[in-house]
Amino acid sequence: MQSVLTDSLEKVLGGTAPRPAELIGGAHASGFLGEVLSVQVAVLLEEHDAPDTASADRLAHAPRDLEDASAVVAVHLAGDLAERARVHVVRRVPVSSPAPENPDEHYLATEPGEYPDLLEPVTDRTARLTPGIWEALWIDITPEGPSDGGPHDLAVTLTSADGEHLLAEHTVHLRVHPHRLPPLAITNTHWFHADCLATHYDVAVFSERHWELIEAFLASAREMDVNSVLTPTWTPPLDTAEGYTRPVVQLVGIHEVEGRYDVDFHRLDRWLGICRDLGFTGIEIAHLFTQWGARATPAIQVETAAGLEDRFGWHVPATSPAYRRLLEALIPALREHLAEQWDGQVLWHISDEPGQDHLADYRAAKAQVADLLEGAQVVDALSSLDFAARGVVETPIVATDHVGAFLEAGWTPWVYYCVSQNRDVANRFIALPSVRSRVLGRQLFAFDAPGFLHWGYNFWYSQFSLKTIDPFQDTCAGGPFFGGDPFAVYPGPDGTAWLSIRHRVFAQAMADHRALTWLAELTDRPSTKALIDEGGTLTYSSFSYEVGAHLRSRQAADEKILAALAAR
Repeated sequence: MQSVLTDSLEKVLGGTAPRPAELIGGAHASGFLGEVLSVQVAVLLEEHDAPDTASADRLAHAPRDLEDASAVVAVHLAGDLAERARVHVVRRVPVSSPAPENPDEHYLATEPGEYPDLLEPVTDRTARLTPGIWEALWIDITPEGPSDGGPHDLAVTLTSADGEHLLAEHTVHLRVHPHRLPPLAITNTHWFHADCLATHYDVAVFSERHWELIEAFLASAREMDVNSVLTPTWTPPLDTAEGYTRPVVQLVGIHEVEGRYDVDFHRLDRWLGICRDLGFTGIEIAHLFTQWGARATPAIQVETAAGLEDRFGWHVPATSPAYRRLLEALIPALREHLAEQWDGQVLWHISDEPGQDHLADYRAAKAQVADLLEGAQVVDALSSLDFAARGVVETPIVATDHVGAFLEAGWTPWVYYCVSQNRDVANRFIALPSVRSRVLGRQLFAFDAPGFLHWGYNFWYSQFSLKTIDPFQDTCAGGPFFGGDPFAVYPGPDGTAWLSIRHRVFAQAMADHRALTWLAELTDRPSTKALIDEGGTLTYSSFSYEVGAHLRSRQAADEKILAALAAR
């Protein structure tokens, strides 16, 4: 067996030995209390060294059948923080569409294949590996209490399953700062798809089991430092083909009694309670009109004396007087209820990603609700500076490959990326190097972005929600999205989220932002920004891919935080 200790920004692709981890400030990983410190142990198990090829059934939900050509390795951890550690096997997943036709030079892969992403939990301290290729064990360490501060060594030992043969030994040097980072100061929202949970696990919407799944996956979103969540007050009109509907996930009950609308918030209150308990500080209300043009109404059900009615949807235009009548009852009641029951941020949306040719339709839709939303925070994703400059959208959320024009015009906008942001800018595709995801944290800080949005936390449908997909076999939503764009977590067979490399690295990006924000408060913003501006060249589309330089700048920020705290 060959093995290499490497850092969390390396992707072990299988064909060659990975880059060894660099000791930075005497540690392979460092950070503050509550911050997840991650390393990897890459392993090349030779065919003739395979210690055990006994079959196992616990990989039934993994991306491919590993039983016939795999070997079991026992993983032993020792040290003061061993009990704080979680071990995963990094699994390769199929990626049918890894990159655009004209990718920039930084993609790790451009041809369809299987690439590392899924973090399969190791629950019994044994890992099944495939001989003949480089694979990796991912180790997360989460220091919590004051006694966890200081330097620590974590011994990682790999043996045969029976413990008789030593295969590899590594010592991970860790450094834990005895303070906690302040909470994330910006809004970090990833759209949460409650219907995908019900569909994948084949449970009734808002059954007790569905609520358990919702809570488990919301908890996993908080692990990514997501602090605001798309809330299905009514079924969100997103990623749905015209004329089709997604499974109904409507939290707000709407009843028509003698021509009058009454609303029921008991399900919404349960949702808000979960969010509050998990530490969310914001919610997004589902969009009030359909995506890509705002031409129709969301799929909203109304309970009548005759039964449940699909009263609104694609068949009802956005400017319908009947929809206005509903909104006159619904929006004021919802705003009043949230003012009483939710003390966090509330974001409202008109329609997602309107284009220049949708200006008239968007204006007409907005006119339906403008008076009802007076004083509310309304945000929408768009990329046209002209559209925003006309004041049609008060708070634009701008694609990272279009944000330059906004910055030059004096805006400091929210930003987002998705499948279209596939050249030069940060993104989280499986085929991209991890540093290209992590750099987002310093970019958001450098350009004062108030928030970040991503559309796909757990979108496990094909494009336009026309059919379900198995995310372990399809990471591209049926093919049109680049691998990893639709989701950051996988549906574990036990009803918990199985994380991805991209989930963990995005959390690191947010931790970077928290550290930089804290340092700027303790010292000053110009000197803090100087640690990350790469000689004044850092932009949303220009940044260094040197992993060591990125990690060293974070370590320098931490040292300055500690010095500032000591000088108080």
